[in-house]
Amino acid sequence: MTKPKLPETYPCSECQAGVVRPQYITYFTWLNDELITVPNFPAWICDVCGKREYDQRAISWLTMLLNPNTGKSSEAKRRHQHPQHRSGDSASPTPSNS
Repeated sequence: MTKPKLPETYPCSECQAGVVRPQYITYFTWLNDELITVPNFPAWICDVCGKREYDQRAISWLTMLLNPNTGKSSEAKRRHQHPQHRSGDSASPTPSNS
């Protein structure tokens, strides 16, 4: 798999002395109590002050992937959130001891 080409360099807006260069780094984020690491994540890093700017499209993609509702249909979400009970249904089945 080839990595997409990142844009050229530009002057750092933070330190005014460095040059921001595209690099692929390991991105770290927390998801509840779990540390998530994403290798080969696109970022632009200043060679003097180290300021990092992450690719917004990649951040959006990662946020979508980490969303617990990703891949679930909206109909399934509605059924899960609002279960319908028919009249005459028992509240809960009793286990049999056979």
